Amino acid sequence: MVHHFSPLLSVHGSAEFDSLPPTLPTVGTNLTDLTLKKKKVTVRELGGCMSPIWPSYFKDCSSLIFMVDSANIAQISSSCIQLLSVLSAKPLCNASVLILFNKRDVPCIMSPTEMKSLFRMDDIIASATQPVSVLELSARSGQGLQEVLSWLESIAVK
Repeated sequence: MVHHFSPLLSVHGSAEFDSLPPTLPTVGTNLTDLTLKKKKVTVRELGGCMSPIWPSYFKDCSSLIFMVDSANIAQISSSCIQLLSVLSAKPLCNASVLILFNKRDVPCIMSPTEMKSLFRMDDIIASATQPVSVLELSARSGQGLQEVLSWLESIAVK
């Protein structure tokens, strides 16, 4: 599940950042095909409002990107609950997982360290059956997008 930045990936799949498109929350689902290290990868983007049907997409999922809107403090607890639900889903027990804290460019009352502490990221990573990575991102500015693409490339060659 990718939230907010598949337009960035489709435009910048080769990591060339000249101008960035506007970002909007995903309302439904989107598909984006990328070529990473000569291997085609399909990214299926599922919006947060689609969470009731997320499990129907888990079966064919080999990797997962879970995006957290770190500027929306009111939604942090529900995001954490959704993340724990996703990580405990049997079909995803071996999927590589990337947790992205988005909107790091937006002034926020919590620092990235405080946000990760609130999520108890150390405990989540320690107890997850799957390999979990955590990155910070600004989908609007593109900051951190290169690291996301590098993560995608690293799992695409497995």
